[in-house]
Amino acid sequence: MNQPRVIVALDFASADAAVNFAGRVTPRMCRLKVGKELFTSAGPQLVQTLTQRGFDVFLDLKFHDIPATVAGACKAAARLGVWMINVHALGGRAMLEAARDAVSACARPPKLIAVTLLTSMAQGDMQDVGLSGDPAGAVLKLARLAQGSGLDGVVCSAQEARLLRAECGHQFCLVTPGIRPAQSGLDDQQRVMTPSAAMDAGSDYLVIGRPVTQAPDPVQALNDINQEIATRIKT
Repeated sequence: MNQPRVIVALDFASADAAVNFAGRVTPRMCRLKVGKELFTSAGPQLVQTLTQRGFDVFLDLKFHDIPATVAGACKAAARLGVWMINVHALGGRAMLEAARDAVSACARPPKLIAVTLLTSMAQGDMQDVGLSGDPAGAVLKLARLAQGSGLDGVVCSAQEARLLRAECGHQFCLVTPGIRPAQSGLDDQQRVMTPSAAMDAGSDYLVIGRPVTQAPDPVQALNDINQEIATRIKT
């Protein structure tokens, strides 16, 4: 593969555990995602450690605040040298555009993507928070907002990837969590898809955590996924 399409979610509670995993894989095998729990525990130093080892890091902090605060957070994240950052599309157009402007002004801007609807949410959960319609419709509306605000792409379920690829074009980046190999459980995900099916649907990058990090042999599990999707990648 020309570039790794798997982003391994480092769902660990400590820097030591994350660094230990990173020591078992290479930047040619995967990118790495640092989320809220790990970043809160380990801080920016871990991110810098991973980038110094050559890994592309997706800093998954899902910024969602007033525009000025999100802009400042995006600038700070860019200074860490990360490959990708994200914000919540539900923050609205002004917030998305502030994030875009902040990132664009950086010497080495990371990819900026927007979270549409969390893959743990089903239609009943949407109704609980006042969102009408079905998940696919909500995701498409938020993706169009993100694209119109100048962002590079979105985080979405692979179940919506085919729709978004058709509506938003091939240059719009689709990052899909909720990826589960056929033999894996759902954990706390609701809208899931297998790696090969997600690539067929139009995903650019697959976020995969526990099926790799909690596998008996994480390196073999990652290699198996890479082999599964290799023939699905469109160059």
